[in-house]
Amino acid sequence: MTVEPAALEDVLAALEVRLGRTARTDLAPGALLPLANGAVTLVYVVDGEITGEAEPDSACTLDAPAGAAAPAGGRRTLLAGDAFLTMGRSGTGLESVSGARLVTVELELVAAPATRAVPDVVFVTGFAALEPAGAALAANLAPLAGAPRSGDPLICRMMITTVLLSVIRAWAQLGCAPAGWPAAADPFLQRVVAAIHDEPGRDWSLDRLASIGAMSRTVLAERFRAELGSTPATYVAEVRMELAKRLLDDGRPVSEVSRELGYHSDEGFSRAFRRRTGVVPSAWRTGDRLARTA
Repeated sequence: MTVEPAALEDVLAALEVRLGRTARTDLAPGALLPLANGAVTLVYVVDGEITGEAEPDSACTLDAPAGAAAPAGGRRTLLAGDAFLTMGRSGTGLESVSGARLVTVELELVAAPATRAVPDVVFVTGFAALEPAGAALAANLAPLAGAPRSGDPLICRMMITTVLLSVIRAWAQLGCAPAGWPAAADPFLQRVVAAIHDEPGRDWSLDRLASIGAMSRTVLAERFRAELGSTPATYVAEVRMELAKRLLDDGRPVSEVSRELGYHSDEGFSRAFRRRTGVVPSAWRTGDRLARTA
């Protein structure tokens, strides 16, 4: 399908990206790179080859040189100049038979309901040919070393945002976006979404959210399902978990994070966090990537 340029521009302009871990990784022959469950992760192949796997109907393959796109499942191999994007809805990993040099970046997308249509995995072959500027940025992304200069984190985030937008633009323009994407933004629903992000730890009852959106409970639930693909309660939980991951990565104590996000007990927060990520908050806080995808 064809996406209207103005509609795509609106989506890309509204996308807010928060930067997580950035790494340059050399995979030895036969090595496996696990990717965190619950984190949007962008991977660029600088050299060598990697193979990723996706469940049927949960992925899209973009063939940039041919200008073609198609739903995909199973295993796909990417070479130098290719890119891989996972939205983090399920744990996955990449492996290399002969070895590879990769740049990987973990991201958080803030208040970006339109990106929920992006499949969990996007394979982009020929990304460097389609987006040479984005590929050049991707190849040179690296963690900040030593004492950062003024503005370094901002510049790094801008570079990564540019690469991510390039991948999403390729997904939309090469025909993998669903019919009708992106739907026209609902200003009343956007008001509700913004309130949740502003105060994720508040006791967000359906009545309170409906009042903010100036609509009935039934209409709110219907619009959430149509535009965001979830219930209001599920969306609140997802926003809380994304913030929890960032706070734990910053070294905040589990009990402190639990209270900030409005949970009545550490046990309740722990159960909710494990349902979302597969591990308890204390394990996530240690930064053990293998434990995160177990």
